[in-house]
Amino acid sequence: MILLKRLYDKSAVLFAVLWIVAYCVLMSVGDMLSELVGVEKAVTLPIALLLSIVLFIFLYKNRLLKNYGFKGPSKPHSAMLFYMPLFLMLGVNLVFGVTLNYSAIGTVLYILTMLAVGFLEEVIFRGLLFESMRKDSQAAAIIVSSVTFGIGHIINLINGSGAELLTNLLQVVYATVAGFMFVVIYLRSGSIFPCIIAHGVFNALSAFSADASAEPQVKMISAAVLTLITGGYALYLALFVKDNKEGVVTKDDVP
Repeated sequence: MILLKRLYDKSAVLFAVLWIVAYCVLMSVGDMLSELVGVEKAVTLPIALLLSIVLFIFLYKNRLLKNYGFKGPSKPHSAMLFYMPLFLMLGVNLVFGVTLNYSAIGTVLYILTMLAVGFLEEVIFRGLLFESMRKDSQAAAIIVSSVTFGIGHIINLINGSGAELLTNLLQVVYATVAGFMFVVIYLRSGSIFPCIIAHGVFNALSAFSADASAEPQVKMISAAVLTLITGGYALYLALFVKDNKEGVVTKDDVP
């Protein structure tokens, strides 16, 4: 923890980037080892939990939790449209039907891993990366947080997710738009909880999605609809909800 603190004090941006690299590399290794073991996420889950615990303890010990959105929303739920577009987004994974994609133990491990992924990706991309850049340029912070989140999903092209090239590319586009939506939710509400919950549940529900049997054209339409929902919601928040100035992290905030 002392080494992490020194790195954080030296450069919050570098600290965020190193977390992104460590997360992508370790989770990919976990997936490959899980495949060798023959049980879905058997190795990935412990890695995700370890990273989550280390990151949470670091923020807690340095009294940075509130600075990174670990608090209730400062905006009324009505201003955020009661987060209804997030519920629509969650339902997309089940639009092709419901099935059990993994064994019972594999399903449990997958769901727990995806919940941890929702926590890690939101805290890293919307918390560490966004806040480290926000005080210099909020617009640049929004763009970088969104684009890097989308680019991070190119890893599916490398690790052989089984999806077609076009499908994976569409996922990158959607992930970028979703990243924009999540960062605007965080920016406007001042809370990272809606992002963590929606992100984790969305990923977890893919364990029951029957999209593997869907035609490529139908998948493309679904991706387009999902992009419109997330992009439209993000634009609404960006244009019609006032900015939330709370939560900007400076070195003076760190004890």
